[in-house]
Amino acid sequence: MSKALLVLSFAAVTAFATAQTQGDASTQTGDRASNPTSPTPTNSSNNAGKSGISATDKRFMKEAAQGGLAEVELGQLATQKASNDDVKKFGQRMVDDHSKANDQLKQLASQKNVQLPQETNAKDKALKDRLEKLSGAEFDKVYMTEMRKDHKKDVAEFERESKTAKDPDVKSFASQTLPTLQDHLKQAENLATSQNSQKSERSSLHAPDTTQK
Repeated sequence: MSKALLVLSFAAVTAFATAQTQGDASTQTGDRASNPTSPTPTNSSNNAGKSGISATDKRFMKEAAQGGLAEVELGQLATQKASNDDVKKFGQRMVDDHSKANDQLKQLASQKNVQLPQETNAKDKALKDRLEKLSGAEFDKVYMTEMRKDHKKDVAEFERESKTAKDPDVKSFASQTLPTLQDHLKQAENLATSQNSQKSERSSLHAPDTTQK
């Protein structure tokens, strides 16, 4: 009889322990289900502070920034060294228009967390060094020839970005700046043609007369 009681007691203890374990597990499961906002590992912290725009848009912004800096520096040089009043005025317009565009681009870059270059590229530095050694009509001719070449390239790049940019703000910046660049190109072409014509006239005036015998 005592042996039967022991068996029943052991069975009761075992059943209670099993029920308690299942209850704890159920409680834990219920807690997780009732608290779906419990933190789960994510990689969002790794992406914090990183730019979300495409590599193409980012490259466009950086190249536009360097080009804008160069236009301002070369424009300032033209206001000091150009002999033609129209070339001087064009240089001042480059300073004014590109300074404004540069400020807009800096604001956009800050919003997109893009680090822009703070100085011109090697090609534009070399051009500035070359122009600093020139003066008078020779400066005017070289400066306007380079401005025509640069703005052809700028217009093509801004046209492409205004159509293909993935970021809507970058696309808007390109679209809004494009008309000004197109006007710069038109003016540069007219002045470059004028400077080349004047040089040809001066050359013909100083050429030796080979018709006399």
